[in-house]
Amino acid sequence: MELRELGFDAWFEAQAGEMAQEGCAFARVAAVDRGAYRVRSEKGEVPAELSGRLAYTADGPEELPCVGDWVVAGFYNDATAAIVHRVFPRATFLRRKAAGDAAQAQMIAANIDTAFLVQSCHFDFNPSRLDRYLVMAADGGVEPVVVLTKTDLVTPGELEEMAGLVAATARARVIALSNATGEGVADLEQELRPGRTYCLLGSSGVGKTTLINRLMGREDLATRAVSGTGEGTHATTRRQLIVLDSGALLIDTPGMRELGMSGTAEGVDAGFAEIAALAVDCRYADCTHEREPGCAVRAAVEQGDLSPERYASYRKLRKETAFYELSTLDKRKKDKAFGKFLKTVKKQLKD
Repeated sequence: MELRELGFDAWFEAQAGEMAQEGCAFARVAAVDRGAYRVRSEKGEVPAELSGRLAYTADGPEELPCVGDWVVAGFYNDATAAIVHRVFPRATFLRRKAAGDAAQAQMIAANIDTAFLVQSCHFDFNPSRLDRYLVMAADGGVEPVVVLTKTDLVTPGELEEMAGLVAATARARVIALSNATGEGVADLEQELRPGRTYCLLGSSGVGKTTLINRLMGREDLATRAVSGTGEGTHATTRRQLIVLDSGALLIDTPGMRELGMSGTAEGVDAGFAEIAALAVDCRYADCTHEREPGCAVRAAVEQGDLSPERYASYRKLRKETAFYELSTLDKRKKDKAFGKFLKTVKKQLKD
């Protein structure tokens, strides 16, 4: 399989000269599972590990390889295993705040062309959660497409209302389908292009793995039933890159219960394009859309042109992102101060 068939397009070719390393080849990270890697290249797919230099000099999890990354790898044992030495810059990415209080981001996938944001029409439909996925996609420069699954479990009227709400607020294309009946799956298949990379994002139990099995035409991936309360259960335990027979590349990800914001204010604004457009008419350029006079965003809410729920979601995500940015800045200052302290101690010991 040629590299271009794995998504190595002109953007990466332009950096190939600078990234090349003697005795190594380019490969794409095909799976990440608890620190274990698999990479795929023209030689096939093999297990891989990080070089000591990459593992110990990376400044946080964001600098380590994630599924979808292009890397520089050295192959050994007749090309049955590899060592990853360098990670290419990312054209696009998907990330979230790492679980817990640490001010770190967790990479979900890289070099994605389109993110399919999957929500079930049954129990999982949640516009506020969808807002988070949309901001995540916007922050990483990824095109979003909303996929509504389990349409067979709602009435045509309910489906029309949900699709209309998403289209009006998210300003993203919507595909509605049923894994049970197959209705609408062909619409999604028409989106897929050879050599392009797609990622499925959504909570556990919304039907991501079942959908991938349908697209592959075989039951390769395990699935589990949703509980009676609608609570999803994890069937996918690792992030992995799948090459479909059509030539499209599809990344499956575990369901995410926590989706903390790790992006920037610009990413939030991009995810709420209608609010960003309204903000142009605010009296003050740095308007926070909370208490300032002449705020066009609040005026739109009062006039019924912007839903209070959408406005509340925007404010919440802006505050979350601002807190993350401050926490990250504080962490960097502490790391820098600690680095200076170590240098001082070493110098004193030499003296």
